[in-house]
Amino acid sequence: MSHMREQLSQLTILPVLVVNTEEEAIGISQALFDAGITAVEITLRTPAALAAIKAVKQAIPALKVAAGTITSVADLEAVADVSVDFAVSPGLTRRLAECAEALGLPFLPGVSTASEVMGGMELGYDCFKLFPASACGGPALLKALSGPLADIGFCPTGGINASNASDYLALSNVLCVGGSWMLPTDSVVAGDWVSIRNCTRDSLAHLSRFKHA
Repeated sequence: MSHMREQLSQLTILPVLVVNTEEEAIGISQALFDAGITAVEITLRTPAALAAIKAVKQAIPALKVAAGTITSVADLEAVADVSVDFAVSPGLTRRLAECAEALGLPFLPGVSTASEVMGGMELGYDCFKLFPASACGGPALLKALSGPLADIGFCPTGGINASNASDYLALSNVLCVGGSWMLPTDSVVAGDWVSIRNCTRDSLAHLSRFKHA
């Protein structure tokens, strides 16, 4: 089992964060950590992302912090400089794979078809982000892939919410699920970390019962 797969196997939910300030990132991450979350993904979708990753890692050392929305070698190099625990991409290219290996950075590439999975396997990967999960086939696709690609694990992300996450987690090839349903915009804007903590705690308690052993 790869190091990346081992890390994901220990999770139930990988919250996906889009943050606007370092303070917001720390507030959200602390609430998630207090609820029992052990890893978060902070996406590179805002100018504050890199500084936020660094701030969260300093503020909550026990929380693993991934960098998401990695689309270039420059992105990988930038997140390696802030010592992320792993990097997540919506896709996979040979250049990204080679760069991640050269940097010694655990990498979770994205796929949406069997051919993309097989291409990733040729590059040495045994787990992938299925993205966008709901749009490319959801649980039905993952069930279909579990036959010919039985040794591959997935972290599906995209369109996953409180009502359908259990459908994914019950599948034998799903390691964890990624999503942001526990981070409603109004709660984030209001800085209502207690609400986020409680929502996340409830989701974890519920979804842990469905995770495939």
